[in-house]
Amino acid sequence: MANNYKYRLFFLLLILLTVFSCESQQKPYLSPPGYNFNNPKQYKMPDLLREISGIAFKNGNPDTLYAEEDENGRVYHFKLGDKQIFQTRFGKKGDFEDIAICNQFVIMLRSDGVLFTFPLSETGQGEAQQVKEFKSLLQAGEYEGLACPDSSGKLFVLCKSCINENMRKWGGGSILQIDRTGNLSPAGNFEIRIKEIDALEDSRKIKFHPSALAQDPLTKDWFILSSVNKLLVITDQNWKVKTVYPLKPSMFVQPEGIAFDRDRNLFISNERGLSPAATVLVFVYHNK
Repeated sequence: MANNYKYRLFFLLLILLTVFSCESQQKPYLSPPGYNFNNPKQYKMPDLLREISGIAFKNGNPDTLYAEEDENGRVYHFKLGDKQIFQTRFGKKGDFEDIAICNQFVIMLRSDGVLFTFPLSETGQGEAQQVKEFKSLLQAGEYEGLACPDSSGKLFVLCKSCINENMRKWGGGSILQIDRTGNLSPAGNFEIRIKEIDALEDSRKIKFHPSALAQDPLTKDWFILSSVNKLLVITDQNWKVKTVYPLKPSMFVQPEGIAFDRDRNLFISNERGLSPAATVLVFVYHNK
């Protein structure tokens, strides 16, 4: 057992040294206007949230962060920096990928496109009682991104890996509407043109696999994370790609969650991966 531990530790150190060495030879990593991606405030997550894969705020209020991890059917809420974490069970174990707070409801996204809703008020309980499950609203595929940017009740569900009607890889997703009782219904779809990402990345055929999305509360631009590609893609509110930012691997180990607060501060969560702990990174907005 001791030898196995030493081998694993050596292998981890070798990977980290390789990453740091590669980064030192690359050009500096740029940041979106108003943010400094080289100097975040970092919050380490407890082991309970080592697989944190989605974060959200209610109406952009940073006092309470809502989160989920991709193994248990639980919602967690807490104030960043506090040790006390509250949790509410809403379902069985599953591969849960993202969370949204929309019109007094919690919405949970499972990787197979199944969605769950329950009243936000039930996050104060040990177990949610009014849970609704929706199995057939989305096309077949793998899903990781979910966002409710305002009070309109519209939900944007981003597909990580889907095939469109022409049997081609597709970067886009579906729009859903939530009503006052927590029911979801189709309300359209959207598309991100991967060729536009290719052009900005000097790549011919990028295999873009987005992992999370959030909308800037002021500009209405979409910030789209890809953990696999180590990219942040920014589009306008109509999904036209504006800029692409490569992400520093040693900082963005496994970025799976993204959210803005009402002051445009940007929050990005990392699963633990090979690092010591999962993290939530806070990038304070500076209006220059």
